[in-house]
Amino acid sequence: MKALPLLFENNRKWAFQISQNDPHFFAKLVRQQNPEYLWIGCSDSRVPANQIIGLLPGELFVHRNVANLVIHTDMNCLSVLQYAVEILKIKHIIVCGHYGCGGVRAAMESQPHGLIDNWLRHIRDIHQRRSVELARFPLEERINRLCELNVIEQVKNVGSTTIVQEAWQRGQRVTVHGWIYAISDGLLKDMNACISSMADLGKLEKR
Repeated sequence: MKALPLLFENNRKWAFQISQNDPHFFAKLVRQQNPEYLWIGCSDSRVPANQIIGLLPGELFVHRNVANLVIHTDMNCLSVLQYAVEILKIKHIIVCGHYGCGGVRAAMESQPHGLIDNWLRHIRDIHQRRSVELARFPLEERINRLCELNVIEQVKNVGSTTIVQEAWQRGQRVTVHGWIYAISDGLLKDMNACISSMADLGKLEKR
């Protein structure tokens, strides 16, 4: 007896529909992975990366973790980043957070959450640095503003990696974008945190 039969049935329907629309789709997909975009997003199940920007499998390279963090000691994230930049030669890195992020909310709470508190420490650091600004907002708006600030911080972190800086130095065109997604209406917002050079990174670090 197969486990989770509904999901296998959904898979068959999905594969059939794709093949109906393009009979050669899977054959082409097997031969090559050639995305132009790397998506670094939150693990939240309500934020399906490919779907919200209308891209098919093979068009988006994806890394997800709790609260879309880029931490310089996270070999998982850095390995994905290196593969995307140096092997796939992607042109755009999109850091996408979302409003109402549970990880960001947890980082603002005073009670312990266990192991994940070590991961969320990075968001707490942002909260402490921007505490004066954030204190002006009511709680829910404060959480959403911290979600925005977290995106901007992670764009800086991507641009600060040796992987991206070495790509820029050798003349490879790589642009890092900071976006945020609203689950309430399905729309993306550009955080105007777009960098494609060390000069751009320097300007963003002053924000």
